[in-house]
Parts: sequence; C-alpha cells; structure tokens
Amino acid sequence: MNEEFFADKTVLVMGLGRFGGGVDVARFAANSGAKVIVTDLASRRQLSDSISQLAEFSDIEYHLGSHDPADFEQADIIVANPAVAPDTEFLELARRHNKFVTSQINIFFELCPAQIIGITGANGKSTTAALTAHLLKNAGEAKVWLSGNIGNEPLLTIMDQISPDDLVVLELSSFQLEQLAQIQKGPKVALLTNLTPNHLDRYGTFADYCAAKENIFRFQKPDDKFPAVSIFNAEDKVGAAWFDKYEKDTGRICITFSADDISEQIRKSFPLPGRANLSNLAAAMAVARHFGIDDGQLKTSLPQFRGLPHRLELVAKINGVSWYNDSKATTPESAIAALEAFEQPTIIIAGGYDKNVAFDELGRNIAESAKSAILLGQTAPKVASAIRNGKMSLRAKRSNLKKRDTKIEIVDSLSGAVQLANKLAESGDVVLLSPACASYDMFDNFEHRGRQFCELVKQIKN
Repeated sequence: MNEEFFADKTVLVMGLGRFGGGVDVARFAANSGAKVIVTDLASRRQLSDSISQLAEFSDIEYHLGSHDPADFEQADIIVANPAVAPDTEFLELARRHNKFVTSQINIFFELCPAQIIGITGANGKSTTAALTAHLLKNAGEAKVWLSGNIGNEPLLTIMDQISPDDLVVLELSSFQLEQLAQIQKGPKVALLTNLTPNHLDRYGTFADYCAAKENIFRFQKPDDKFPAVSIFNAEDKVGAAWFDKYEKDTGRICITFSADDISEQIRKSFPLPGRANLSNLAAAMAVARHFGIDDGQLKTSLPQFRGLPHRLELVAKINGVSWYNDSKATTPESAIAALEAFEQPTIIIAGGYDKNVAFDELGRNIAESAKSAILLGQTAPKVASAIRNGKMSLRAKRSNLKKRDTKIEIVDSLSGAVQLANKLAESGDVVLLSPACASYDMFDNFEHRGRQFCELVKQIKN
C-alpha cells in the first residue's frame, strides 16, 4: 500500500469523531486524490469543531445523523473509526460487497518507514507515551514523533515528514489493537503498563479485553534491522504472566519494569506525584535504556517534563485547598492510583458513564482514604453502594479503631459537585476530580469534562 492506492477512489470515513482521528483520515485521503465521504451518527452541530478543520476541502461530502447502507456498498475503501465495533452490520455489508475495510492505525502501520514504539494498558498509557517521547527527544539523537490514541495528534498527515531513522511513539487503545490484528501487525517495541477490567460494555469479559490488548505482542515481528522488544510491568499480574509466556520466544527481547526500579536520585528529579506515576516513569525509562540512553541523561531531562492535561493536573490553590483535574481517570484503578498520590485529606468527585465494571475496590479505597465522596452520573448509586460496603468492611476489620465516616453526597451536575466540594473543603485539603468512569453520559469526552471542571474551579478562584 502507498498513498497512490487512494487516488481516484471513493473513501468512506466511518466516524469523524471529536478527537481528530477522522479529520486526519479525511485530510490524508483528500490529499491523496480520493473522493471523500464522511458518515457519522452524530449531527453537524455535534461535529462542528471537526468539520471546521476540513473547511479547505470543499469536495468532502458529509452524511450525518445516520449511516446509509448505499455508502458502504458503493465506496471503494471504508476507513473505520476505532470506536466502531468490527462486527457492525455496516462493515459486514461492505465486506460482503468485497470492499476494502481498513482503519487509520492500519494505514499508518502499512506506510510508516520508522521504528514504532507502541504503548498500551488500562491505566497510565498516555502519561507513559508522553514520558517516553520526552526522554527520547531530550536525551537521544533521533527525531521523535508522538501520536496515536493520545488525542488530537496527526498521524497519517505527518507521514511524508517521517524518515526511516526516526522513532514514533504511539499510545494504542484496545480498539486500535483489534484493528491491527486484522492485518497481523505490531510495533517493533511494545509495552504494557498494566491491565485491569475496562470497556466491558464492549468486550463482555476481562479475558476478551485482555485478548484485544495482547495483540500488541502477538503480532510483533523481528527483521534483519530491528529485533522485536516486549516490555512488561513486573508488578502487574497479567503483565508478569505474559512476560513468562513471551520470554520463551527466541525471536524477541523481553524486559520488565517496576516502580521500585527508580533510584532516589531519579525520583527527586521527577515532578509528577504518586506511585502510579513512578511506574509510568519506570516504563518510559525501560524504553529509553533500550535505545541506549543512560540514567545521567534521563535525570537531566526529567525536570522539564510537564504532566498531560486532565491527568492529576493541578488547576489551582484556593484558600489553602488544592484542586486537581484527573478527568482522564476513566477506570476505578486509575482513580485509586490518584487517591494514593495524596497524603492530605481528600474530597473526591467521581462517577459517570457505566462501562459495566465493578467498583468494590474503589469503594474500599474511598472509605479508607477519602474525607468525602461527591458522586454524579449514571454510576453514582453504584459507587455510593460500594463506598458503604467499604465502610462496613473497614468497621469489621478495625473494630478497635475509631470509626471512619466518609461523607457521601450525590449531585446532578459537575457544577453542583464543585460548589459542594468548595463548601466542604478546609485549608490543607485536596479536591480531586477522578471520575473512575467514562464521560459519555454527561459530556462529549473526558477532555470536555476536564475543561468544564477547570472553568468551574477558576470561577471559584475569581
């Protein structure tokens, strides 16, 4: 496949989306000489930001609000958004008509001339990908590109700028890895941060979710120039099991990492809080060391790293209260990691779209470590119940200790949550938005949720 493959063909982009992936595909296809049609279930108003980015391409057609089967029967190439389930009726229709069905990530893997470093996991993959790119850029000699599921970074439209000597760091979601399995391709360097239940609304079982993630290792292939490198978290149950499995493969190099690997000197240079971020750093350092970067170079570059927006992002300090935006915490485990990052009394704001995951462990952690829990969204009753059960468990185990009484409040909006947190918080407290859930019940995405939180906090400050 090359860019000429798309010339003079009709390319149907299924799912323009609001994160930039569909925009990147449409722009790439149009620049390659294709006739481009965009189909999306969302309305023009909902997709206005994405559509405005394609204003220069006046020939693009938009079929919005529904999918027309005729589009899938007549297009030459269908490029599906990762959020589209692979067995959806419209893609099955296209295959029955012998149409070429692909994806943004599959096209990139077919065309990219450089080494690809793929990073996946349930939690921490965005920060690990950003850290990895930062360390490689600041301490290495190769040009480094960062893209993939990390959001709003071009992928296909930077292809003509990437040379064989460059390095490409990609955050890869389970949905993207499902798509890559269709062409049986994987990155030269693959890393798993950790695995805990997620997206069970799509996969049904944790085993099926793990199977999608394992594609990052399953289809790695060494060649004459580069080995296949597989990197696993020694502290993660699934990662440790996969290390044992793939270490037996003589065609690859297997490496493990742990937060305990980080020296005290390196820790002092690292600006992000919490053990979970130390694990992310250990993962990024494992990649950097593979590319010959020593700890002295790493230590020098670390202080310049800035955490990503919506990931334990300090928004403001108001009257001695620290407000943190961790909207990217869309799983219970990521919210637990956020809670563990703070020793101060914490008021957590949590809840959101229901992905059919369990909140038992989160409930226990909130009951044990949070001063108050302010809950909203579809999952608010489930999280509240888990916290109450956590309280009962603590009382049973600590009958001779002073009873903890985490306050539980349910509100109907993020604005109400912020206002209530402001009333409850005292000097020295932390207010933490760490939802443990996706955002789709109330917001466009986690970024929309995080931006609104930041705006509400700034209103308090002003």
